Amino acid sequence: MSRKATHTRLAVAAAATGIAVLAGCSSPASSDNASGGSCEPAEGKVTLQYWNTVPGMDKVVDLWNKKNPDIQVETKNISNDQYGAIGNALKAGKAPDLAQVGYDQLPNLRTQDAFVDASACAEATAAKSKFVPWTWSQSSFGDTGVFALPQDTGPMALYVRSDIFEKHDIAIPTTWDEYAAAAAKLHRADSDLTITYFDPNNAEWFNGLLWQNNATMYGYSGGKWHVTVESDRSKQVADYWQKLISDDVVRTDLAHGSTQMYAAYQKDEIASYVGAAWGYSMFRDNLPKQSGKWAIVPMPTWGANGTSGNWGGSTVAFMKGGKHLHEAVKFNTWLNTDPEALALENELGGLYPAAEAGLRLPALSKGVPYYGNQKIFDVFAESSKKVDTSFTWGPTQKTVNLALQDAMAKAAAGEGKLSDALAAAQEAALTSMKDQAIPAAAGK
Repeated sequence: MSRKATHTRLAVAAAATGIAVLAGCSSPASSDNASGGSCEPAEGKVTLQYWNTVPGMDKVVDLWNKKNPDIQVETKNISNDQYGAIGNALKAGKAPDLAQVGYDQLPNLRTQDAFVDASACAEATAAKSKFVPWTWSQSSFGDTGVFALPQDTGPMALYVRSDIFEKHDIAIPTTWDEYAAAAAKLHRADSDLTITYFDPNNAEWFNGLLWQNNATMYGYSGGKWHVTVESDRSKQVADYWQKLISDDVVRTDLAHGSTQMYAAYQKDEIASYVGAAWGYSMFRDNLPKQSGKWAIVPMPTWGANGTSGNWGGSTVAFMKGGKHLHEAVKFNTWLNTDPEALALENELGGLYPAAEAGLRLPALSKGVPYYGNQKIFDVFAESSKKVDTSFTWGPTQKTVNLALQDAMAKAAAGEGKLSDALAAAQEAALTSMKDQAIPAAAGK
């Protein structure tokens, strides 16, 4: 969701040599060969299953179905339990043909032999040139396979209730120090008001905060993974938010996207939101009465480095068990590269496209009425160019995220500190890799 001139430069960009090691961690009948080298079109009408979490995706699928009577797609929203649903389906041998999978979860699922290699289909390999380079590199694991097509990314920014800041004569913060000072001022002015909330059960969001501070969590060299979840830069982020929590100037009782979260914003109890590009439709659709009161500005920075973070972003993966690879490739390619499909996904689901064509969508160069006609995507475009391109996800990220969340919840409840969560996640990473015979060591 940026414009042509911005050319998104995000990169979770797992190094090719690092991610390639996962192939050796898969079962002998690995997903690398699951396609059987065949991309023959089916005889007759085909129905594909596509699972995702995107609002309005059923309307996008309807558009495809109207144009393609012989390749029909049935969509299922699994936003309530995305990876639980995918995991259970894989165990039962009932996985869909295609499923939305976050970049951070691709390595973990590949170790479970979850994917089909679609590289036997010429259309799948040719799609490489249609995507922002870092997204293709990660979804293909840096090797010659095509296990998923990129869908969207999540450059971060700060959503602010301009009217609340103006009411209390507080400048919009540009650094995290200024943000903390603003948090204290707002809460002193109104004891029911906090600057934001900290969701202890959202490791993905917290990872985006670490990412912004160049707090790399993993590296790969010398034939092994080097785990640096508990680095000094990570501790800086954890200590910062711990102080906000301890000072009672951020809330910890709200879950992201929950009814309670929207209610707090609706009651003017929260003045800002640290979020990603895809969040723009979230506020528009759930808080319509606040139209014109919100603005989006660059994420507060750590001093002069000016970097930004990325939260989320997904692929559409070719799942093991799919019986119509040729047709799945055709639909997947259309879904994530066709301008009409991309425009609808942006309008209904807030997706910030990973495709080069998506960067040229007319909607992304216009003002957005809900945000006072501000050209908000210019902010996200700048954010995307300031994200650390060396950030890498590890092969057991799901385990690490769960450990982070468990320890962060305890810290939010007054049992320990957020820095303890980093230590717990570091230990979980090393233990989980050892259990799967993945060479790893604590790094610095």
